[in-house]
Amino acid sequence: MKTDTIAAIATGLSNSGISIIRISGEDAFSIIDKIYTSKNGNKILSREKSHTIHYGYIRDNDHLIDEVMVAIMRAPKSYTREDTVEINCHGGIVVTRKILDIVLKAGARIAEPGEFTKRAFLNGRIDLSQAEAVCDLIHAKNELALKNSVSQLRGKIYETISRLREDVLRDVAFIEAALDDPEHMSLDGFADELKIHIEAVSREVERLIQDAASGRIIKEGIKTVIIGKPNAGKSSLLNALMGEERAIVTDIAGTTRDTLEETININGIVLNIIDTAGIRATDDLIEKIGVEKAIKAAKDADLIIYVIDSSTDFDDNDEEIFSLIKDKRAILLLNKSDLEAKVSPEEIRARTSQPVISISLKENTGMDKFIETVKEMFFGGELSFNDEIYITSERQKEALTAALESLKLVKRGIEEGIPEDLFTVDLMNAYEELGKIIGENVDEDLIKMIFSEFCMGK
Repeated sequence: MKTDTIAAIATGLSNSGISIIRISGEDAFSIIDKIYTSKNGNKILSREKSHTIHYGYIRDNDHLIDEVMVAIMRAPKSYTREDTVEINCHGGIVVTRKILDIVLKAGARIAEPGEFTKRAFLNGRIDLSQAEAVCDLIHAKNELALKNSVSQLRGKIYETISRLREDVLRDVAFIEAALDDPEHMSLDGFADELKIHIEAVSREVERLIQDAASGRIIKEGIKTVIIGKPNAGKSSLLNALMGEERAIVTDIAGTTRDTLEETININGIVLNIIDTAGIRATDDLIEKIGVEKAIKAAKDADLIIYVIDSSTDFDDNDEEIFSLIKDKRAILLLNKSDLEAKVSPEEIRARTSQPVISISLKENTGMDKFIETVKEMFFGGELSFNDEIYITSERQKEALTAALESLKLVKRGIEEGIPEDLFTVDLMNAYEELGKIIGENVDEDLIKMIFSEFCMGK
């Protein structure tokens, strides 16, 4: 089937050393032949070998536009499995746009966001989980996210999901074969064997679902909320973590009235931090709104950092905060350890099992212990990646959850003694849901939605 030829700028559009204009489709070579001239004027790129690069010029009719290097890749040995041309030109914004305009005038159309990767998927070069990994790779915020994306790009999810689907399909095939040929194949005792198979597949699916929470944190960072009473040092903590004066700090209690959000990468740990208004009873309408926002943010957080002023006594506001962080991942920072203490670490530890760390933001002490505690809490003390598979897509998690529900129905049916021929419906549902993860049986609208999140030219 003939497809139109697309083109886009594949690099960031800025003044730089090099820009790349990518062309893909059946007319890619005829387009470059119209606009490219070699140094001696006798080279026609459509006749050259695949995976070669050529020095020359891009022209607009008789006008020389730029000196370029052009790479050509013949189908199917290209990213899209289509004839592909990449023009490496000088990185000026004007010249890059001018060359793209010339390519479009020669017969290409502008590519939609992610359309090159979409064609790689549709042409069978990659599966859908690998396509999503490309997007994750581009937006990786830390080394763990980068390694996880590379693992997915290498097909780790595809390998796992394909194996699980084969296990399910093997049982479906046996049931249907036995029903078609009962004289030579028997289902006697197969239910017990099927239960063992289903439990094994279910355990692996459950593990993938459970690890999705870690996958989200690896991909997006730890949603962190700083709470505490007014003037405890919350904004000072944010400034200390950022290494700059981002939040206003004064001796006046209640300076922070609204939430302030920042993303910080500390030794490979990404914290999406929300600094909040001090939690206290107040008649000030604006401050009250800030307190309500702080409480809501804490309820949705992956990690709560409770900053306590050790130089002041506990009061009812502290009691409210303690009830708020109950059963949550939280670290309690006992600030102002440089001043005379009215609250000791032992007193706090006596009423919580959550980590308590003494710090002084004024003297910059205790912060190393805080970072190590975060690392231990979320990554077992090690920022490493051992080829585990972490699901980072909510779409993939939903498909796994639906597959698991179908597997549970099969197990329940076995335990209730339902005839074996009725198992195939739920088994095939599980098979199809798993297939959605790698791109089997997905509709065009979903494909469009996934690739619309890509950047232009990828």
